[in-house]
Amino acid sequence: MSKHRHSVEIYGQMYHIVGKASSGYVREVARYVDDKMRNIAESNPRLDTTRLAVLSAVNITDSYMKLKQEHEEILHLIEDDQP
Repeated sequence: MSKHRHSVEIYGQMYHIVGKASSGYVREVARYVDDKMRNIAESNPRLDTTRLAVLSAVNITDSYMKLKQEHEEILHLIEDDQP
């Protein structure tokens, strides 16, 4: 699979992302990050962009790690159910 170059806008800045993912997927990821940054900015209007990006990354990572833990627990339950 070849790499593609995608241009996306996140929080008013253009970014060029190179990867194997489809354009639609890259746009969806960028939209999620943009939405997360805008939601946090609404609650914390004095944050500069760097701090806003880091806080967004922490929040996104927290969500990811919770989902990962839930996934591992479900897999464990499934394995325990196997005869």
